[in-house]
Amino acid sequence: MLNLFTFLVVKLTILSNLNFFESKWSDIEQQGRVKPSHSQRFKRGDILEVPRTLFTHFGIYLGDDRVAHLIPDILPVLTDDARLIDTVITNQRLIMGCMFRCATVRVDSLQDFAYGSEILVNAMDSRMSARALLNEEVAKRAEQLIGAIPYSLLWNNCEHVATYCRYGSAVSLQTDKFCEWLKSVIRDRRSIIVAILIGITSIVCYGLLPSTTLPTVIIPFTLWMAS
Repeated sequence: MLNLFTFLVVKLTILSNLNFFESKWSDIEQQGRVKPSHSQRFKRGDILEVPRTLFTHFGIYLGDDRVAHLIPDILPVLTDDARLIDTVITNQRLIMGCMFRCATVRVDSLQDFAYGSEILVNAMDSRMSARALLNEEVAKRAEQLIGAIPYSLLWNNCEHVATYCRYGSAVSLQTDKFCEWLKSVIRDRRSIIVAILIGITSIVCYGLLPSTTLPTVIIPFTLWMAS
């Protein structure tokens, strides 16, 4: 029982402190942080990143205070008003867009892209094994992608688009980070006990129903086979 309690405490602690979709900025990278108003520090083709809700948001600088970035937005589902859609995307619009998997590669001002945060410039260059392409080619790749494209929070997000433009291959270190965490949970056999306890609790609360009994059996069995 003590081991189970320790397991729950450890996982909840990790969950509360781990920002799955955010790259951690090191002390060296902190030097690359730039205020949105300092656009003279940016070059066309630079890869920019800012903290946004639960993740780090990525874009490609096009020059003249413009940034191309893939971002979810619910408004295109609700309205055809282009002027309304072109307004700055709030976190509420972004989250709803993620849920409906509606996103576009769009061009926004540097201020709108930053959404009140400082910007990290070309920090991915030190984390990627591939060398960055020429800046002009990077910017042209981003411009060619402008418009609606298929979106997935894990498999085709803003980081995939930005790394494709900058390095020639779509990669998301944030997705890799989340998958590693999920793998550690699945491999820990104490997850089986937790799943069984949750299943038994649901049966006690709601009765012996297919919706409670089947998950109580199938989920622990699947975790056991995967551990």
